[in-house]
Amino acid sequence: MRTGHIALAKHLYRIKKVNSPVCPGCRTHGETVSHYLMHCRKYDTERGALRRDLGIRGSNIKFLLTDSKAFPALFRYIAATGRFAKSHGDLQFTSTEWKEQNEDE
Repeated sequence: MRTGHIALAKHLYRIKKVNSPVCPGCRTHGETVSHYLMHCRKYDTERGALRRDLGIRGSNIKFLLTDSKAFPALFRYIAATGRFAKSHGDLQFTSTEWKEQNEDE
């Protein structure tokens, strides 16, 4: 997601996999990572939960994409939107799974 090479319309359009870069959720803007995470009206409810989980940091895209403390909440947001269910399956992590995967940090 950090590189923008993800199954969002803008990238898929660039590699000629879809006919339009416009967000299928709101149909008003190009669907970029920034649009999906920070602006798309379709996901306002899910974004609200993300921001409640992370506070003001939930409005910082750099924090969301680079700080491991944000990842559990970010994955909950992604799972709640269902945006990548078709291309990536279930992206939810339980607290136990997250701790097991990050024990050595």
